[in-house]
Formats: sequence, structure tokens, C-alpha cells
Amino acid sequence: MALKRIIPCLLYDGSGLVKTVRFKNPTYIGDPINAIKIYNDKEVDELVIIDINASKQKRIPNFAKIADMASEAFMPFAYGGGVKTFEDFSTLYKIGVEKVVVNSLIQENPSVIKQVISHYGSQAVVACVDLKKSLFCTKSPYSHMGHKIKYSIMDYVTYLENEIGVGEIMLQSIDNEGTWEGYDFEMTKQVAEGISVPVIAAGGCGQLNDLKKVLYDCHAQAAAIGSMAVYSKKGMGILINFPNRNDIIIE
Repeated sequence: MALKRIIPCLLYDGSGLVKTVRFKNPTYIGDPINAIKIYNDKEVDELVIIDINASKQKRIPNFAKIADMASEAFMPFAYGGGVKTFEDFSTLYKIGVEKVVVNSLIQENPSVIKQVISHYGSQAVVACVDLKKSLFCTKSPYSHMGHKIKYSIMDYVTYLENEIGVGEIMLQSIDNEGTWEGYDFEMTKQVAEGISVPVIAAGGCGQLNDLKKVLYDCHAQAAAIGSMAVYSKKGMGILINFPNRNDIIIE
């Protein structure tokens, strides 16, 4: 069986790369350009960089910095954070970004996303769905701004596929992010089997078996890695890293 995509997902705070745990307490990792050069050498499948502060700080993307990143990346490059207008999307595509990851904009102005998809195609937009347990242990989708979304998870991803028309969905577990405890396997499988667009599992990967399980047992088309992409091991030092494909392929 062929290996599916494994995608380093790096968090950018406006000045450098950071790593969080459950989206809190960011720790400085290093310069994004240096990381991208290493990932080029490792021949990663794709790369995602998310500016975690752009929307919160209500600032536009740093197009000059993103252009530097995109020009350095020899792999498909996706960016998310602070994208609000059709012109923002257009600028990102012109400077070398192949996919734009959206989250809060889905609730704020979905018509912009529909316009982008109509012009550039569904493959150019990835919807990030943040999942979080409530006080009653039920899981609900949230926006990146921390607002609970009115839909159930399955209703929301179905809406994103059929009404908005996004090309991929990144399913991000807030509870698992940065913990090394594994993906939300149950919800990933339910979503991957319930919609037809590709699903990228994100949040919590801590070992090779997590990748095998989410890709082959849960049927995700791709797996995003965060901590495993920037640390040598849990509790150890920073090391820009990428797993050996031969250790993950299931024949």
C-alpha cells in the first residue's frame, strides 16, 4: 500500500516558529527559512505554516515574509492566518502559496471563500476545523478565535464540502495538540468515512504508530505533524525532523 502524505505543520507567531500545547504557552523553535531548507533536503510531501497571531491581532498576512518562505520551499506550500479578502488570497497565490488554510473566515465571510474557489478551484483552499471537548465531553467544532460553531462536527464538515466547496479539510484536535498522545482517531475516522474530500488529521501525533493508525485504519488521506517535526523526542531538544517513510508504509 502506498504511503499517504505526511505534512509538517509549523506555527509562526509573526517573528519566528513556535510550538504550543493545546494552543497555549508557545515555545520558540527557530527561523522558518532554516526549517524550510532542512525540509527541502528531507523531501517532505508538503509544508503548512500557520500564523497563529494574525487573526487575533487583526493584521494582514506578512506577504514579504511569506514570499521568502514560498520561494525557499521546494515542496507544495500552504499558508494560513489573517487572510480576509479575495485580494489577500490572490496575493498569496501570486507569491507562490499553493493552498490557503482558512478557519475563522468561514464564519466571518464565507462568500469570499466561495469567490476564491470559483476563481482558483477547490484545491486552492483548505478548511481547518478545530475540535474540542465540552464540559459534557461532547466534541464540537470551534473557530481559531475560540468561538464554538453552531453545527455538529459532521454537519459542519458536510457544509464545508457541499456548500463552501473546499478541496480539503484539516481536522485539528485542540485537546491533543502538542501532547504527543495521538490523534483523535475516532473522530478522524468518522469524518474521513463521512465525506468525499481529503481529510488531513492534525493534533497530537507522538509516534510512528500514530501515523500508521490515522492513515490506514482511520482513512485520513494525510497526517500533519507538529511536535514530531520540530523536536527530537518528547521532552528533548529542538531538532527539525521528518519520519522515515519506510517505517510507516504498510504493504
